[in-house]
Amino acid sequence: MNFLIAPNAFKGTISAQKASDLIQEAIYEILPNSSCIAQPIADGGDGTCELLLESLNLKRVSFPSLNAIGQPCTGFFGWDEIGEKAYLDVSTCSGLGLLTEDQKNPWLASTYGTGLMINFAQKMGAKEIVMGLGGSATIDLGTGILAGLGFEFLDDKGRLIPVYSSQWMTKVKYVQLPIPRPKLKFTCLCDVQNMFYGQEGAIPVYGPQKGLKPEEIKDFENMVSDLHQLLLAKANKEKRDVPGFGAAGGIAMGLSTFFEVAIEYGATYFFDQVRMEEKIKSADWVITGEGRYDSQSSQGKGSFELLQLAKKNRKRIALITSGREGDHAGFDLVLNLPVLDFNSFNLEKEAQFNLSSLMKEALKSDKFF
Repeated sequence: MNFLIAPNAFKGTISAQKASDLIQEAIYEILPNSSCIAQPIADGGDGTCELLLESLNLKRVSFPSLNAIGQPCTGFFGWDEIGEKAYLDVSTCSGLGLLTEDQKNPWLASTYGTGLMINFAQKMGAKEIVMGLGGSATIDLGTGILAGLGFEFLDDKGRLIPVYSSQWMTKVKYVQLPIPRPKLKFTCLCDVQNMFYGQEGAIPVYGPQKGLKPEEIKDFENMVSDLHQLLLAKANKEKRDVPGFGAAGGIAMGLSTFFEVAIEYGATYFFDQVRMEEKIKSADWVITGEGRYDSQSSQGKGSFELLQLAKKNRKRIALITSGREGDHAGFDLVLNLPVLDFNSFNLEKEAQFNLSSLMKEALKSDKFF
């Protein structure tokens, strides 16, 4: 039997790569004569470009940078020399995962560290930056990235405002463009369709996750709107808000003021890059999974998009997940993981044990026959 193993990350517990390894090990233990193709997937969320780096066998380039509040960190990106592209995740330098709960502060947080890394990639010869937007700790319209590329943000007296200074966005009155301006194209990968503005926009929906208090939302919206208008005036452009601009605190919206920016839904882009449909055609079963399949999964998440490809090619597909919302989503088989205690000291080990055990039990039964 031929299996295509294509799980997404089980958020907070198991990476997509680790999940893929565990599923493959279970298959070979129970059905040793089987054939497996392992292709863990991502959909624009945290770690998408890291997985592309591995899947496309790109050169991994490390870079000493700064996190969202200015602390030293080591970033990295995948380098495609032939295509003159750098693949990087915003979360690598500017992600929530690098901060403790008390460090989350969107009034201070900046994408500057990501900008420094992009600037380094540009000096290596990058003409295009493919950027995964998931997991960011910022709502700065990508102004930190712009600062890393040489844009200067000045106060009312024309003085340069240091990034990572408290409420620095409230002080910006002038924008100075770098000469020459970098010639870059940005392809931004996301797994959400939110606009930047509005009740379902970046600030009310994602602001609280990044440390914004409910009573601060209105003032923060006003501040960011003023900053956006300043950028538009400098570029002599009209205001534009489209689905996906709400991802990662408006990075794509801010960058589009000065650069060519394309928004791509991460799963579709990822599947095209790794030639997922070709791999599906050679499989008897496709096995995917995610931490919890829910109503948002059908809005472009990896498991749902894989389901569409499997059905198109008349292949059977199994979903591994917690909860019951995937039971009626159209999968041929749903394997339900037990509920985890996220306060457990051995959370990751328990999650791995549960995934491995569930897969082995299913293989021993007649569910795949």
